[in-house]
Amino acid sequence: MSVELFSHDEPVLVVVGPTAIGKTALSLAIAERYNCEIISLDSMQVYRYMDIGTAKASLQERQQIPHHLIDVVEPDEHYDANRFVSDALSALQKIKSRGKISLITGGTGLYLRALTEGLFEGEAHHPELREQLRQRFDREGCSKLHEELMLIDRNSAIKIHKNDKHRLLRALEIYYATGKNWSEHLDLQSKNRKPSRFTKILKIGLTCDRETLYQRINKRTSYMLQSGLKEETLALLKRGYGRDLKPMQAIGYRHMIGHLYDNWSMDETERLLARDTRRYAKRQYTWFKKMDIDWIEVSRENEIFSKITSFLS
Repeated sequence: MSVELFSHDEPVLVVVGPTAIGKTALSLAIAERYNCEIISLDSMQVYRYMDIGTAKASLQERQQIPHHLIDVVEPDEHYDANRFVSDALSALQKIKSRGKISLITGGTGLYLRALTEGLFEGEAHHPELREQLRQRFDREGCSKLHEELMLIDRNSAIKIHKNDKHRLLRALEIYYATGKNWSEHLDLQSKNRKPSRFTKILKIGLTCDRETLYQRINKRTSYMLQSGLKEETLALLKRGYGRDLKPMQAIGYRHMIGHLYDNWSMDETERLLARDTRRYAKRQYTWFKKMDIDWIEVSRENEIFSKITSFLS
């Protein structure tokens, strides 16, 4: 099946929003009411053994409603937006064949845009160049490469912390592979949006006031720590998944590694985890605000159900 030529003429539901806003509970209710199967729109839930830190739906919830694109690869396997699009299109076809409705839900804006509009040139990966940059990172250190990025792509450098190895290398990779910086690519993508490959799609974005969201994030952070995030991280390390792997640098895992190896107190770990999750939620909103999405207060379930019913009928 050609990804570029593929079009989907069955109705598709999408529910997105920032972390901790309540997507899982609402999506389960929607799936049960409208006979849906769920496709996870999450760049971290594809990894096996990473359950608590990625807030996956429980096994019981996944038995109740079929889920796709969860536990797809090992933590040391490469997974990107191109792979997601291929996997998601395959799942859409399977769900369609069973006469059910696809419900795509999660918080990874890049994956949603890649699925609906395709990827722009800079989002392709260049393994040899990435490996060269990774070796330079190991030799020269994060500060040197961050200074380099500041010279060629100041906008991205300001947004990327010098210790954020994955995003730092990605920004440099895009520039040296294409001759344009990440910011320029994002601007071009925004100006030259492709039509959606879906003919019938309803995209709902969940929102709430900032204070409520921050309370939810704080509660989620405490719950993860109490539920065994430390033990989960230790188990991953014992399996041989080193701290430099992309998934191990994700929110939650890199914080627990800071506690385990860098002498962060548990209180400091919790504070930094909550803070960085709040910052991540802001970035998620920034991604989704660029898309054609109907934003609805998460507490207004009746309005959400009414919109879906109207769309499907």
